[in-house]
Amino acid sequence: MKNWIKIGFIYVGTVIGAGFASGREIVEFFGAYGLKGILGMFIVGLLFSFVGSLLLIKIHNKKIKDFNELIINLFGKKIGFIMDTIMIFSLYTGFSVMTAGSGAIFKEELGLTFNTGVFVMTIFAFIVFLFSLEGLSLINTILVPLLIIGIIFTSSYVNIREEYNFTNIQGTNITNKGNFITSSFLYFGSNSLIIIIVFSSLYPLINSKKTAIKGGMLGGIILSILGIAILSSMLIYYNEVHNLDIPMLMVCSYVGERYRKLYAIILWVAMFTTALANGFGFMNRISRKKGKLLVTALFCISAIPLAKIGFANLVRTIYPIFGIIGFTMMVLILVKG
Repeated sequence: MKNWIKIGFIYVGTVIGAGFASGREIVEFFGAYGLKGILGMFIVGLLFSFVGSLLLIKIHNKKIKDFNELIINLFGKKIGFIMDTIMIFSLYTGFSVMTAGSGAIFKEELGLTFNTGVFVMTIFAFIVFLFSLEGLSLINTILVPLLIIGIIFTSSYVNIREEYNFTNIQGTNITNKGNFITSSFLYFGSNSLIIIIVFSSLYPLINSKKTAIKGGMLGGIILSILGIAILSSMLIYYNEVHNLDIPMLMVCSYVGERYRKLYAIILWVAMFTTALANGFGFMNRISRKKGKLLVTALFCISAIPLAKIGFANLVRTIYPIFGIIGFTMMVLILVKG
């Protein structure tokens, strides 16, 4: 497989995470605007494509090999420390959001309590963290294609069956995120922090500027198509799904109950691997060999109170904040010489 294709798939895997595939992020940032939300998704696709390509080109030109090298190379130690602290906090909250997502799936799909889902995710993650099974991320090579197929199939099925009869066409002109344009920038920004971390490690794959551009463009185009596919499904059943923690599960139930169960399993595994990626990233930045057991336990336990705020509430409150921070950080990185 050519390097630019690998980069494109890694890009998709980085962003498609559980928040995207659950439909919650798409509803939160674009569903309220009706058909204008689709224009917003086009804007996001352009941002993913062009800004992603520019970041990959910068990493290639500067020969950046990891996140520390990126921020110290561009900003020096003092500002680099501030940026690193922001990243550590975003990784911690990312783990908490995925833990909350597990609680939502257990409640909506299994009829168990929200807390049960939170504790199951926390305990499983703690066990994996102890054994440092970072290779578990290889599940993404199977998981991401399954999510892509699931999203495209679900969207195609419900849109053809309902004949593109959107229940939310006009939408609103403005929300607490501004309009569909500002919401697009916030959504891109909310993904920028993890994109910066992941892209910082891709230097071995970026053998030319052409590879950087093609990889960034491929990832952006796929993400745009998937986002529009999810949004179109959300607009058909908007009145039924806009307040749900996991709106895609409700949409999947219109395809069939067995299909809904299958999608729920895939989505939970996506949440688990996303939680692990955030958790490993967090502990690799603050933990040393000594006291690792204590740090791991404290990390997992401390995430529970934040997770109890709820998946939809966390996406609604934390993601816009990270949107502003992430977009600002991305711009600073790109304009810095």
